[in-house]
Amino acid sequence: MKKIAFVCLGNICRSPMAEFVMKSLTDQVYIESRATSNWEHGNPIHRGTRNIFKEHGIDYDADKRSIPLSKADFYDFDYLIGMDEQNVRDMQAVAPADCQDKILLFDKDGVPDPYYTGHFEATYQQVTKGCQDWINFLKK
Repeated sequence: MKKIAFVCLGNICRSPMAEFVMKSLTDQVYIESRATSNWEHGNPIHRGTRNIFKEHGIDYDADKRSIPLSKADFYDFDYLIGMDEQNVRDMQAVAPADCQDKILLFDKDGVPDPYYTGHFEATYQQVTKGCQDWINFLKK
């Protein structure tokens, strides 16, 4: 079973949204999420993301807390998927040389951070499409 981690800045909006949307779409992949920073370390999923889960009937772990990316994560996961280009650059800056090829961008456009934009529904729509694309990619 492939293991993937979705990664964003704080691990309270986009990456947990991708984690739980992906879990709702497949049980054929092991999925977690992480943060590139420790700014939100230990904080729960943002209320905007929780509201999206409730509106769309997405099961999620209400006890989920922000977890910063660790060196071990680069070895534990098959893919580390940055939600935007800055997340990818941040991971590349700290990843061991032999793990660089595990770091990928979620989609070609990057997912804008709803913490700043306030557009949680638009983020959900983009994340849902992207997760479906990732399922197809992982089947190959």
